[in-house]
Amino acid sequence: MSYCPSTPEEIGAMLAAIGAASVDELFSPIPNGLRTKSFDLPAGMSEFEMLRQLQTLAGRNAQNLTHFIGGGFYDHLIPAAVDHLSGRAEFYTAYTPYQPECSQGTLQALYEYQTAICQLTGMEVSNASLYDGATALAEAALMALRITGRNKLVIDGAVNPLYRQVVATYLANLAVEVVEIVPKEGLTDQVRLDAALDDATAAVIVQNPNFFGGINDFSRLAEAAHNVGALMAVSVYPVSLGLVKSPGEMGADIVTGDGQSLGNPLSFGGPSFGFMAARKSYVRNIPGRIVGETVDKTGKRGFVLTLQAREQHIKRHKATSNICSNQSLCALRGLIFLASLGKEGFVELARLNYDKAEYAKARLGDIRDVTVVNSTPTFNEFTLCLPRKADEVAAKLLRTHIAAGVPLGDFYPEMANCLVVTVTEQRTREEIDLLAQQLEGAL
Repeated sequence: MSYCPSTPEEIGAMLAAIGAASVDELFSPIPNGLRTKSFDLPAGMSEFEMLRQLQTLAGRNAQNLTHFIGGGFYDHLIPAAVDHLSGRAEFYTAYTPYQPECSQGTLQALYEYQTAICQLTGMEVSNASLYDGATALAEAALMALRITGRNKLVIDGAVNPLYRQVVATYLANLAVEVVEIVPKEGLTDQVRLDAALDDATAAVIVQNPNFFGGINDFSRLAEAAHNVGALMAVSVYPVSLGLVKSPGEMGADIVTGDGQSLGNPLSFGGPSFGFMAARKSYVRNIPGRIVGETVDKTGKRGFVLTLQAREQHIKRHKATSNICSNQSLCALRGLIFLASLGKEGFVELARLNYDKAEYAKARLGDIRDVTVVNSTPTFNEFTLCLPRKADEVAAKLLRTHIAAGVPLGDFYPEMANCLVVTVTEQRTREEIDLLAQQLEGAL
């Protein structure tokens, strides 16, 4: 039961106990512009009045946009089976499966999820999911530091800039050297990545496809990293793995990514789930939960949480992560999505994304003064260079109900005229042609 001081004497005692002279000093870290001026709340509403108010507020959001935005969040089709099965009470109301005798269904589903992630990435072991793609990549960086005992990371500047910010936050108070290799004209500079590797390097961190949409084969980079005793961690867009060479085939040691594109709606940015897979030799350094298969005392097959190197289970300083939970329900949606499509269906999904993006790339690249930056193959994202600032063009197109892409100026100032366009299986030929028509008009 929590206690809230209410009288002046109680508030004064609390302030004295925490060393603050006044309530204003207590809240001084919060800028004045963000502080509430009053706690006066409106009168309560009836249920139907509240629903009407929420519908009014929701109606202010754009409802009819055609999306060509990606950059880590993707507008993919979600089979009806995903909503139906994940919404069953057995899964939807389940909490942490600490008691395996009560949680065999949830544990088996997560075990199958781990199997699917291993098959998808070409790796040997997977955990039971993480929060999202960004924190999963940060956990991969920490994992590499633990495994190697080194204090240097080399990261490609073509990795999603939001992911790189999260990695930097995780490492901010650690004695770790981070060497960031600036991309060259929308390309991952593998030559400079290779040259940055040395005996102090714990890992080289890359993304495939990269933030500009370019596909790379990192096999030689993995070999170069291994030659100096370093690891290679790859952040990957899972849908691309229906066509693109898997990280495991390239020699990756740790693979992460965001599972939003696997059966999870955009939902204004979340929730989704992060996935992580690795080589079996590193299984004891994987953060979060791992579900294992075992037998009970009668010899029947069963499932349990195993190798739990979490701070809830072992001494805090020995923990591999301070993660106290994961995104099991979202990960379950990912499993149902993959199972619904099957191997052939997943390849067909990837092929649709690739083919439609290639059509869009050709249509948009034919517009006067517009060039496609990517000189390497792409999957379903590519970068355009425009004759004007991309954010201005995108704002103009937004008024025609087209979300044209991600302007790069905020992330790469030297690429202020560049726009990353994403085409998923949801986009039609007519929508792509309309984008081309409107973009030409906006220019």
